[in-house]
Amino acid sequence: MIDVYTSHKDSSTYPACACTTVKKLSRVLGRVYDSALASSGINVTQFAVMRSIARHDGEPLVRVAEKLQMDRTSLYRAIAPMERDGWIEVAAGVDARSRSARITRKGERVLASAADEWDELQRKLIKSFGKDEWNSLSAELKRLSKCAAELDRK
Repeated sequence: MIDVYTSHKDSSTYPACACTTVKKLSRVLGRVYDSALASSGINVTQFAVMRSIARHDGEPLVRVAEKLQMDRTSLYRAIAPMERDGWIEVAAGVDARSRSARITRKGERVLASAADEWDELQRKLIKSFGKDEWNSLSAELKRLSKCAAELDRK
């Protein structure tokens, strides 16, 4: 269970740390999705990265990182085992400093297998949470992300 109110001060006065609350939720969801995807041999981070690469074949990895809100180091760390296992191929990009990636046939099979498991979990989770509630929460999370991004630019 994720605490709604926690603080180093009086918890009845101060709302929970937004970052800690969202990270706790992220860890819980990550475990649930990783478990659902386990039989495909892929984790939810790899799944998200591979889907992003598949949607934008040959796009510079820096753009993939931006779309996933990942720093490049984390993205490259996530990509390394996928490249090693033959799921993706990484190539030089448009200049000496950029790289791009594409999904291999083996990667397409892994992604297709994982997509079925992801779809099933996603369907169950949204049904349990409520479709309208999910749409509302999703919109609010996007709004929170924009607020955080604005503060990051200051």
